[in-house]
Amino acid sequence: GTVQLVQNKRARPNPVLRRPPRRGFRGRAARRAPETDPPGRARANTPRSHHDPPNPVVATKPPTPAPRAGTETETKAPEKEKKHRAEMAQYDVKICCMGAGYVGGPTMAVIAKMCPRIKVTVVDLSQKIIDAWNTGNKLPIYEPGLEEVVAVGLKRGNLVFSTKINESIAEADIVFISVNTPTKTAGIGAGRAANVKNCELCARTIAEVSTSDKIVVEKSTVPVRTSDAVRAVLEHGAKPGVKFQVLSNPEFLAEGTAVPDLETPSRVLLGGMQTPEGLKALETVVNVYANWVPRDKILTTNLWSSELSKLVANAMLAQRVSSVNSISALCEATGADISEISRACGTDPRIGPKFLQASVGFGGSCFQKDILNLVYLCESYGLRECAEYWNWVVQMNEYQKSRFSLNMVRSMFNTVTGKKIAIFGFAFKKDTGDTRETAAAFIARDLVEEQARVHVYDPQVSRESMFAEFKYTLNLSEETKPGLGELVVTSPDAYSAAQGAHAIAIATEWDEFKTLDYKKIYDSMAKPAFLFDGRNIVDAAALREIGFTVYSIGKPVGMK
Repeated sequence: GTVQLVQNKRARPNPVLRRPPRRGFRGRAARRAPETDPPGRARANTPRSHHDPPNPVVATKPPTPAPRAGTETETKAPEKEKKHRAEMAQYDVKICCMGAGYVGGPTMAVIAKMCPRIKVTVVDLSQKIIDAWNTGNKLPIYEPGLEEVVAVGLKRGNLVFSTKINESIAEADIVFISVNTPTKTAGIGAGRAANVKNCELCARTIAEVSTSDKIVVEKSTVPVRTSDAVRAVLEHGAKPGVKFQVLSNPEFLAEGTAVPDLETPSRVLLGGMQTPEGLKALETVVNVYANWVPRDKILTTNLWSSELSKLVANAMLAQRVSSVNSISALCEATGADISEISRACGTDPRIGPKFLQASVGFGGSCFQKDILNLVYLCESYGLRECAEYWNWVVQMNEYQKSRFSLNMVRSMFNTVTGKKIAIFGFAFKKDTGDTRETAAAFIARDLVEEQARVHVYDPQVSRESMFAEFKYTLNLSEETKPGLGELVVTSPDAYSAAQGAHAIAIATEWDEFKTLDYKKIYDSMAKPAFLFDGRNIVDAAALREIGFTVYSIGKPVGMK
C-alpha cells in the first residue's frame, strides 16, 4: 500500500464547543450543516484551492511491468541504475520527506540549501503539486523568499520533488513524516481530537518498502504519545533484520516568515527514546541541523515531551492573543487605550511585547486546532478544569470576531442591508495566501447574513480559495445561501473594492493597506464613510481629518 500525501496543509479544526450566546448573530455551530460525507469520499478530502490538494487517502500504484528480454530497456536499465547509485554515493545522508506542503516543502528546501552533502527528496502522489515545486518559480504555496531557496537546491541537484514514494523511502537514511493531522469530524472526540490516520498510513508504507534501518521523524503536529503507535506499526511491519528509531521534531515556523524562521530558528526541538539506539538516532539528526543552527539552540528531550511541547507552544501563543483581545473590549468600554496597555505590559521582561497586539482575532490552521486537541487530551485524562481553561481561549476568539461584526452593524445605524462594504484582506495574516480559519470569512459571513454587498480584495487570495474557505469552515455556499456569489465579489485592488462603499473593514495587516491614498478612497465612497480597523494598522487621527468615521480595536471612537 502507498500513502497519498498531502501538501501538509496544517490541519483545519472543526470545533464542537460550548460557546456563550452571540448577540446579533447566531453562533457558528448553529449554522453548520450536519457533517455528512458524500458517498465514497471523506469530507476532509475535499479539494479547496489551487494550493490545497486532497487530504491523504490510501492509494495503490500499479506495478511497473518488467522489460522484455533483449529489449533496449533491459540493456539500459543496469547502466541507469549504476549511474544512480554512483550519484547517491556522493551524499553523506539521504533524507526523504513524505508530504510536500506548508511544512515539508520549505523545511526540506532549507535543509538542502544549507547542507550540500545531504540529498533531500520530497515525495507526494500529486503530480500537479510536484510539478509546481519543480518549476521553482510557480510554487504551490506563497511564502516570501521561498522561490530563491528552492532554486538553490534544484540547481545544485540535492533537492528533488518526486512522486516515486516507495523508491525514495527505500533509499533514505532518515524519513520525515510531514502529512496533515486533521481534527476528527465524527466518532470519539469529534471536533477536538486529532485524526492521526495519515501518520499511521505513512508508517505502514515505510515499514513495507524499507530494506535497511531508518530513522523516522514525526514532523507533523500530533497528540502526545503518537510515537508509540508509529513505533508499533513500524516494528510489526518491518522486514527481518530491519530496525527503526522514531523521533519527534515539531516545527515552530510561522507562515509568512517561514524562510527566516527556518534559516535562523529560535530553537530546534528533537525528542527520542532515551536508549543507546535512540540517543544515537537523535545525534544523527542533530548533526543535520548543526550544519547551520548553533548547537546551543538544538534542544533534545524525550519523545512525549517533544510531542506535547508543540501543542503547548501554540496554545500559549493563542492564549496571549485572546488575553489582550479580552482587554481590548474593556478598553473600549472604559476609555483606556489597548496600545498603551500593551506597551506598558510588554516592557515588563517577564511578559515581553510579542503577541500583545489586539486584533479581530487569530486564524490559521494551527492555533485553534492545537488548542482543541489539547482540550481533548485534558478531557481524556479526566482533567476537566484544565480542559475548560484552554477551551475558553477559543471561545474568546469567537467572541472577538462576533463583536467586530456586531459593532460594524450597530455603528452603521443598525442596518447594512443593501450597503456595499469593502473588506481589505482575506488571508488569516499578511505574507501568506492561507485562508484557513481567517477572521475575514466570519466577518463576511455575518455581513452577508445582514444582506450587505461585500467586496473583498486580497493580494494573494483567489476567489476560488475564498469560496472554498466559506464552504469548508462555515458551510456557506450557493446551496446553503442562494445568491452568495452575487453578495460576495472579489475586487482587483483596494480602490475598486472601496469605490461606492459605505464602509471598509481591514481584516488582514498587509503592508500595502498602510500606504493607500485614503483621500482618494474617501472621495469615492458613500457618506458618511466608515472604516473599521481590525488590525490597528492605519493612522486613525489622519483618517478622521480626511473625514472618515474610524473604529479601532481597543480604542474608543475619537481616540487615535
